[in-house]
Amino acid sequence: MQGHQYQLSSFSELSTDQLYEILKLRSEVFVVEQDCVYQDLDGLDHSSLHLCEWQGSDLLAYTRLLAPGLDFNDASAIGRIITSPKVRRNGHGRPIIMESIKICNQRWPSSPIKIHAQTYLLEFYQEFGFSTYGEEFLEDGIPHYFMERPVQD
Repeated sequence: MQGHQYQLSSFSELSTDQLYEILKLRSEVFVVEQDCVYQDLDGLDHSSLHLCEWQGSDLLAYTRLLAPGLDFNDASAIGRIITSPKVRRNGHGRPIIMESIKICNQRWPSSPIKIHAQTYLLEFYQEFGFSTYGEEFLEDGIPHYFMERPVQD
């Protein structure tokens, strides 16, 4: 993962090229690869922080970080968690999750972190201290669970 760098940006700090790459990757994976027709542009991007892992102009991994009250009333959130198919299984997922948790803890230290996790990824997220709550549900036709990582002392 040499030559890669993380960039944390508000929506207005993203260049049009960067925003294009983010939306392109989200569409490539969440709509085309997962064969899921859904409204990706949900009105939350403007209020979110965007964590990108870049290698040059190539977007390798991405998460969207949401303050408490945007997705969950009682917690911050990590969403749109994605690794480019070009680098999947090459060690980019864990570092961007750890960086996302670190940023959420710095920005919103008294808030737990919640995610909408695809069911097949539960064990992956459990590695980072997330645990499921509630019943399995379908989100855009894909089985999910809500998961929460408590406030860390």
